[in-house]
Amino acid sequence: MTGADPGDSFVEVIAREVEADPGNPALREDFITLLLEQDPDRAAGELKAFEALGGDPARVRVLRARLVAARLRTSNPPPPAEATRPAAPVVRPGADEPTPVPVPAHDDRRDSGAAGSASLWDAERPAVTLADVAGLAEVKRHLDTAFLAPLRNPELAAAFGQKPGGSLLMYGPPGCGKTFIARAIAGDLGASFIHVTLADLLGKWIGESEKAIRSVFRNARAASPCVVFFDEFDALGGRRTSGGGGSQAMRMLVTQLLEELDGVAGANDGVYFLAATNRPWDIDSALRRPGRIDKTVLVLPPDAVARAAIVRGALAGKPAGGVDVVAVAAATEGFSGADLGHLTTTVLQQAMVESMSSGELVPVTTDAVLAAVGGITPSTASWFDQVAPVLEYGVDDGTFDQLRAYRVGRGMG
Repeated sequence: MTGADPGDSFVEVIAREVEADPGNPALREDFITLLLEQDPDRAAGELKAFEALGGDPARVRVLRARLVAARLRTSNPPPPAEATRPAAPVVRPGADEPTPVPVPAHDDRRDSGAAGSASLWDAERPAVTLADVAGLAEVKRHLDTAFLAPLRNPELAAAFGQKPGGSLLMYGPPGCGKTFIARAIAGDLGASFIHVTLADLLGKWIGESEKAIRSVFRNARAASPCVVFFDEFDALGGRRTSGGGGSQAMRMLVTQLLEELDGVAGANDGVYFLAATNRPWDIDSALRRPGRIDKTVLVLPPDAVARAAIVRGALAGKPAGGVDVVAVAAATEGFSGADLGHLTTTVLQQAMVESMSSGELVPVTTDAVLAAVGGITPSTASWFDQVAPVLEYGVDDGTFDQLRAYRVGRGMG
């Protein structure tokens, strides 16, 4: 890390690191994540830079959703005057007096860009299964014992009064394949799959996002058996802290989700709820209570077998047939799947530039890949630093047992 003034804030220290290494997408993404909690406006500027530098479009979409959520929590923007009519009294549970809530001047909410269209929730049938996930034997074992085994034996589960459904929270460092694993779980169960992000749910009208959540579960029940997967779950299921209108909006989202998880609007038989987060400590405790999302699994950085498979897949069909992927895997301990993608992209670009300069094909070599490894800091390192104080000072209901064992096994404390 570059030299830092002891009086500088952590944000400014990271800002200088980004300035010193502007082409490092993983570092800039970590900086954006940090700014989302402290300075959403500055995060918006960094997000534009991240996108301009060729950041992963999927990550850009997720970060935009988190930016919207951050602004909802910190501000209470008034609705457009021309879009509202006089406030209608709405009684909130437990309130002594009706609370005025602006109501849209029309009821056609499909033009708002939120999840009003049923086609957005069309369920897919994933072709992948957990057998297609290379390595990660420990993760698969925990998935099987904590979640999948009862679902694979419905007759036995029924004998013990268990209904065909379930919920699971996957957590761990970013870029480690939680979304791919969710699809693989759906494939293992022979179930449909609906992928939901906060960007799919947010709308400009009051009540629109809650309507979208109801629509998600209605479509999942219709497509049963179905896996509903909520990505970046901390952005949606965050703690319902007190505050202004933005916090109120997030509380309403969580309350609607609680209603759907409890099956108030309809039976959830055959609906499997999966969620993924990098920040499990930020999930509202009401969502984590027994009977709701009470099972967790830690999705760790890929092991050596998985790293070799990721590198081999990224280089397949490219002029890189002689690369020793086992040697690369051994040199990339702690790299996430996203880090390995950045590594292979870097060496392929270097080889392409050399080929254009020399006028002949220059293939990627093992030495070139290993040399590039030295210039990349695993993005998972900052996550483990971030989680350390949570483990030391936070209240743990057993969620972090796997993480504690992992850290002890690697001498991380």
